Amino acid sequence: MKVVDIFKNSKSGKTVSLVLSSGGARGLAHIGVIEALEEQGYTINAIAGCSMGALIGGIYAKGKLPEYKEWICHLDRIDVFSLMDFTLSTRGFIKGNKVFQAVEALVGDDLIENLPIPFSCNAVNIHSGEEKVFDHGSLFQAIRASAAIPTVIKPYMIEETEYVDGAILNPIPLDLTKAYNSDLLIASDVNAPVACLMTDSPKSKTSTPLLTVPHWVNEYRNKMAKYFPQEKKEKPKIPSFIDLMNLSFELMQDRLSDYILQTYPVDMVVQISRKQCGTFEFYRAKEIIQIGKELTLNSLKQLNP
Repeated sequence: MKVVDIFKNSKSGKTVSLVLSSGGARGLAHIGVIEALEEQGYTINAIAGCSMGALIGGIYAKGKLPEYKEWICHLDRIDVFSLMDFTLSTRGFIKGNKVFQAVEALVGDDLIENLPIPFSCNAVNIHSGEEKVFDHGSLFQAIRASAAIPTVIKPYMIEETEYVDGAILNPIPLDLTKAYNSDLLIASDVNAPVACLMTDSPKSKTSTPLLTVPHWVNEYRNKMAKYFPQEKKEKPKIPSFIDLMNLSFELMQDRLSDYILQTYPVDMVVQISRKQCGTFEFYRAKEIIQIGKELTLNSLKQLNP
């Protein structure tokens, strides 16, 4: 494949090859990463992703990220649950059809080779164990294959071949952008260590209480607590078979992410903690997107002090 040199027209004079990691709902932070880069004048001239990163990257490459953000930010817990088409299959407890059909209806499908911005993603052939790179063909078929989380979402079949989540082998597919002559290679990693956790979320900074509790009420409550302490002893949760499988997959994904970033040269990594939110907490979209944006702005300050 020939090296692609796309015209550089950003205000900052910098073009970016952007790679988005896997990570479930945490991957919504990728939206904030993209917004921060664009606001600072960078041009994303190539994008690659894995699993949730494939979804966000593909939608961005198609030019439909604002529509997707508007939709996802208005989903509550009940909406998210209603998009889960549960099944009794032993190959995954979610079919995945309902949510992907909803997103496809919102943004539309297209051929990857016709997208305004070059895009690629990866999946794994479950039978051969080989990584499959999607850089042409149906956008949503590629995304579906890349995001088929083992034990959670059923494997996705394309032309009699079954694919599962690319995170099994390559959760941050940095190698997929090597054909593009960009000024910077930037990775958005939402499987970063716990130390990267942002505890003061943007949501808590801006929210104000609806009801002010009088000072004397708090004083009385504190005094009574000395005489009538309320000790809550929670029993440790015993993980189920599915919990163990999911935890094992996430640990593997996290370790692979750390290894890839240590061995592959990148100009900047935006790190979002693996503990920032749960895999299916999509109802926290606004908060997670803002966290991604703030962390990217901080990283850019270090890149350009």
